[in-house]
Amino acid sequence: MHSQNHWGGSFEIADGAEDDHSRNMDIDRGALQHQQHHQLDETQQSWLLGPPEAKKKDKYLDLGCVVVKRKLLWWMLWAVLGAFVLIGVPIIIAKSIPKKKPHAPPPDKYTEAVHKALLFFNAQKSGKLPKNNGIPWRGNSGMNDGSTLADVKGGLVGGYYDAGDNIKFHFPLAFSMTMLSWSVVEYSERYKAMGEYDHVRELIKWGTDYLLLTFNSSSNTINHVYSQVGTAKINGSTPDDHYCWNRPEDMSYPRPVQSASSAPDLGGEIAAALASASIVFRDNAAYSKKLVHGAATIYKFARDSGKRTPYSRGNDNIQYYYNSTSYWDEYLWSASWMYYATGNTSYISFATDPRLPKNAKAYMGILDFSVFSWDNKLPGATLLLSRLRMFLNPGYPYEESLMGYHNVTSMNMCMYFPKFAAFNFTKGGLAQFNHGQGQALQYAAANSFLAALYADYMEAVNVPGWYCGPNFMTVDDLRSFAKSQLNYILGDNPMKMSYVVGYGKKYPKRLHHRGASTPKNGIKYSCTGGNKWRDAKGSDPHVLTGAMVGGPDKNDKFKDARISYAQNEPTLVGNAGLVAALVAITQSGRGTGVGAVDKNTMFSAVPPMFPTAPPPPASWKP
Repeated sequence: MHSQNHWGGSFEIADGAEDDHSRNMDIDRGALQHQQHHQLDETQQSWLLGPPEAKKKDKYLDLGCVVVKRKLLWWMLWAVLGAFVLIGVPIIIAKSIPKKKPHAPPPDKYTEAVHKALLFFNAQKSGKLPKNNGIPWRGNSGMNDGSTLADVKGGLVGGYYDAGDNIKFHFPLAFSMTMLSWSVVEYSERYKAMGEYDHVRELIKWGTDYLLLTFNSSSNTINHVYSQVGTAKINGSTPDDHYCWNRPEDMSYPRPVQSASSAPDLGGEIAAALASASIVFRDNAAYSKKLVHGAATIYKFARDSGKRTPYSRGNDNIQYYYNSTSYWDEYLWSASWMYYATGNTSYISFATDPRLPKNAKAYMGILDFSVFSWDNKLPGATLLLSRLRMFLNPGYPYEESLMGYHNVTSMNMCMYFPKFAAFNFTKGGLAQFNHGQGQALQYAAANSFLAALYADYMEAVNVPGWYCGPNFMTVDDLRSFAKSQLNYILGDNPMKMSYVVGYGKKYPKRLHHRGASTPKNGIKYSCTGGNKWRDAKGSDPHVLTGAMVGGPDKNDKFKDARISYAQNEPTLVGNAGLVAALVAITQSGRGTGVGAVDKNTMFSAVPPMFPTAPPPPASWKP
C-alpha cells in the first residue's frame, strides 16, 4: 500500500519485512521509531528541497559619494525610464502635433465699411491711373497740371482731388495722408487681417509721391512750396473748378498753381505726412529714407523764423476754403512725427519746450482747441506725445511737458461725453463738434479715432480709465462714444440711412460730385454744358463707393440733393478720419494674438536711453 506525503512526494514500506526485522533484532522499538522519523525528515529535504545552497551575498556599487545596492540602482533607473514613457512621451507627442490657430472673429460692419471707404481714394486720384485702380468710370486726368513750372520736372501730376470739385488742396491732402499713415502705424495687423494692408499703403504712396513734387525734396534748403492746383472764385463767371461742372477727364479750363514763400502751417503738415509715411514704409529702406529727407527739408522751411505768415493769408483762392488759423499746432504735430520717424532728440526737445504749448495755447482750455481737425492738430499732437509718456516714460528733461500734454489729452477726452455738456449733441446722438455747421461727420469721425486710439493706449499699459473731475471714465466708455458716432454714420440715426455711399440699403445717391454725377458716355461736355447733370434730379450715374458725405444738420435732417454741398459733398479729410476710426474700432485683427496697438512700430527709430539729453540737476526729484 502506498502512503501519500502531503509535501508532494511518495514512498513505500513493506509490513512483513518490518515484523521479521523486529523479531530478529534486539533493539528498543521506541528508539527505532525515533530513528526512522529522523531519516524521513532528511529524505524529505533531499527529495523535495534538494541539496542546501550557499546564501547569496548582496552586490553593491560605489558611486563615489554614496554606495548603493546594484538592485536598488536598477530599480531607480527603471522608475525613471517608466516616468519618461508615461509622462514625457505624451508631452512630446502633444507638442509635435500642429496646433490650430484660433479663428479670427468674422468681419464686422466696421470692416465692411473700411473696404468701401478706402475705394473713395481710388476715385479721387488725379494723374495717370494704374490699370488696377478699380474705378471703371475714372480715367487719366490733370495731365498738364503744373506743366509750366520751371522747377518741377513733369509738373504737378498726380495726387488727389479734394472733394466734389477738381481742385488739389495740398493742406488737407497732406493731413489726409498723415491720418492714413497714423492708422497703419498703429493698426497694421488689422489692415492685414482685413486684406487692405497693401491697398492702404498704395493709397498713401500715391499721396506722398505727389507731396514730394510740391517742393524741391532732394534739396536741403528750399524757399517756396506749391500749395494748390486749380482755383475757384466765389460767385465767379469765368471758367474754373467751381464755375464749370465737368468730369476731371474733361477739364479744359486754366488750372493755375498757387505758391507760398512762407508756409509754417502747410510746411509743418507736409513734414508730418512724409515723416509718418516713412514709418509705414520702413520695409522699403530707400523710399523711407527719401521721405525722411523730404520731411526734414520742408520742416526746416516751416520753422524758418523769417517766414511765419500762414500759407493762406491774403490768398483768396485758398482762405475761403482751407484757411489756416494758426501754425503752432502744426509745429507741435510735425515735431512729434519727425521725432518718431528719426529718433533725433532735437525734435522732441522742441516739442517739449515749455514755450511751444504756451504759444499754441494748448493748456488754456479753449473748447474748439479740443476738436481734432485739418485746421487744429493740437489734440492729435498731445495724444502722440502722451503715447511717448505712456509707453516709454523718458523722464527728465521731458517729463513735465509730457505730463502736461497727457493731462490735456485726458481733458479733451472728457469733453467727448454728453454728460459733461461741453458740446451739443443732436437728438439722434451726433456730436456737434463744429457747432452745427456743415460737414459735421468729418469732425465726428476724426475725434472718434482719437477716442478709440486713446482707449487702446490705456488698455496696452493696463490702465482701466481716468477721472473727469470726480467721475471715473473707463476705456469702454471711450469706445462706446466712438462706436456711437460711427454707428450714426453707418445708419443708426433718425433718417435711418447710411451716410457712406454704397454701405447699407439706403444711402445718398445725388452727391455734390462732378465725376460721379456726369456720365461717361463718350461726350465731352463744355464748361457749362455739364450743368445739366448738376441740376438733374435723378441718381448719380456712377456710384462713388465709400464716400462719406458731409452729413445731416443739427436737427438730424438730411436732404439728398446735389446742390447741397454742405450736406452732400464728400472730402478727403472726411474719409481719412472715417477710415482711421473704423480701423481703430473694428474687431478684425483682434483675438489672433495681435495687440490693441502696435506699440513698438513707432519707436523703432527712437533711442531707448535718450543719449543726447542732459543729465538732471542734483536737486531734481521724480
